Amino acid sequence: MFSKSLAFDDVLLRPRYSNIVTRKDVDLSVDISTPRPMMLPVFASPMDTVMSVPMALRVYEAGGRGILHRYCTVDEQVETLRSCEGSEVFAAVGVTGDWFDRALALVDNGAAGLCIDVAHGHHKTVISAVEKLKRTLPFGIHLMAGNVATLDGFDALADAGADSIRVGVGGGSICSTRIQTGHGVPTFQSVLECSESEYDCLLIADGGIKNSGDIVKAIAAGADAVMVGSMLAGTAEAPGEVISNHGSAPVKVYRGMASPEAQVEWRGKYSSNEGVSRTVPLKGPVTSVLYEIDRGIRSGLSYSGARNIRELQAKSVFIIQTPAGAKESSTHIDG
Repeated sequence: MFSKSLAFDDVLLRPRYSNIVTRKDVDLSVDISTPRPMMLPVFASPMDTVMSVPMALRVYEAGGRGILHRYCTVDEQVETLRSCEGSEVFAAVGVTGDWFDRALALVDNGAAGLCIDVAHGHHKTVISAVEKLKRTLPFGIHLMAGNVATLDGFDALADAGADSIRVGVGGGSICSTRIQTGHGVPTFQSVLECSESEYDCLLIADGGIKNSGDIVKAIAAGADAVMVGSMLAGTAEAPGEVISNHGSAPVKVYRGMASPEAQVEWRGKYSSNEGVSRTVPLKGPVTSVLYEIDRGIRSGLSYSGARNIRELQAKSVFIIQTPAGAKESSTHIDG
């Protein structure tokens, strides 16, 4: 049985009548049931070449949230959390080993939310972990889980008690899951499908998002927020040394957490090969990147005449574009 699936580059939003005079009139807030709502619907991915204390602080100042990665000892992750100066920061945990003790330690030390960070979230161990944490966590601690690619997976985690769910499997720019396993769904299609859920659970689009236009498409398709990695990689706040060889443009390493390089550095071995390690150009301060993301999303909503996320989802009209249309949609000046 075959069905067609759409990716971000396969679709466009049809412009609508707008009476929005200034982008300042657009409200991007998202209630995540923590003391402060998100004012920018963007989570920074829990990756060791993306997340740092400076990154968490700058993302929070811009209205988004950072998620501290789990590829370190509990003490190291807790110390990083403490260094975030009481800002609202999330932290990632797994579902094996000391994951539960890690979760409790992070909450005890001020984490505003936890993210169960697993590549295949439609799994009994993830469902059990969500159920256990929801029975244990204090009221007001946000619990994110994932990743899933289907409505069945989304509903399973929502039914277990997740407050938000990461939607997208295999779409990240440094993820090779689809190549190695043959499994996955284009993230845009997953968002469309999971947005049909009857559960009151936030949908976080994660994977394949290259620019602010993709963010607008994801939100219009039903996402409440997005998670990004490559868009923030290479910034001054992203961890890693600046590499510059023989006068070439400076770069930083950006790698998938399922890549052999990341696994070997973290635990001395690797058990899967579902990611790659690459270099990306140095981008400067992340505040500039976040400003452009914010401005692009606001402009996107204004093109549909939408003053907030819910209006965008109600008013948006998608069209499918041909390969020629996709080429026309990109910058294509010769020479």
